[in-house]
Amino acid sequence: MILGIDWKVDAQIIDGWSTPNLYGLLFVSGLIIGFFVIKKMFKSEGISEEWLDKLLLYMVIATIVGARLGHVLFYGPYFGSDGYFSNPINIIKVWEGGLASHGGAIAILIALYIYSKKVSKKPMLWILDRVVAPIAIAGCFIRLGNLVNHEIVGNPTDLPWGFKFHYESISNMVLVDGELVHVYRHPAQLYESIAYFLIFILLHNLFWRTNLKEKLGYIFGVFLVVLWGARFLIEFVKIPQETYEMTIPLNTGQLLSIPFIIAGIYIMLKANKGGFGLLSDYE
Repeated sequence: MILGIDWKVDAQIIDGWSTPNLYGLLFVSGLIIGFFVIKKMFKSEGISEEWLDKLLLYMVIATIVGARLGHVLFYGPYFGSDGYFSNPINIIKVWEGGLASHGGAIAILIALYIYSKKVSKKPMLWILDRVVAPIAIAGCFIRLGNLVNHEIVGNPTDLPWGFKFHYESISNMVLVDGELVHVYRHPAQLYESIAYFLIFILLHNLFWRTNLKEKLGYIFGVFLVVLWGARFLIEFVKIPQETYEMTIPLNTGQLLSIPFIIAGIYIMLKANKGGFGLLSDYE
């Protein structure tokens, strides 16, 4: 007996139109909520709204461009009729799906480094400690977007619950008695969305209810460990994005997560000892 959900939600808002769609709506909603979360932080610390406006610009551009280029470079396909390098115009078609969180993370780090040098004139860890909670809640909504897009689906479930994705890629369907059929799967997107929401609650509480933000980098280190740790574990129930991943013990997403987790542990340990300085040193 399985508690199964036949997932037939269509991402289209207007019949026959690929855009606007629910994926884009959820993506933008996550960014907007993240904006108001960090706005509250800045207001509590007397930070100029001009800094906030510039931060939003840096973050939106880095998230979209980085996540898209990350998908293109890490996952492909590279050449052929569907290859990005053979059809470069397809690279900009973000509305068709295909965003890699690792690429977004790298681009955001670069953007925030530039932001720290040109705008805040504070250590990069200062802004990193403040953006991680908004990033987590944005990630929660982006994964809900993947859910309505029937993408990043999980393996066939061996648990008493699952989603049957009726609009998933035909390449994911299972051959049963000579016929390709949909089967109940792990809702991997929903697992990640829930994980990111819980991580948001954790980071939000660390900022507002503890004094850990006084230790530059500590909250950022927690974020790296818990978010990429969750991503690493959930990857075990996801369908590999590329066929070659079936032949290796860890998939691309997991291999890319490991450096972030190690970096997070290092940053937490050093920050706990005050190795990056204290917030009061820069006020």
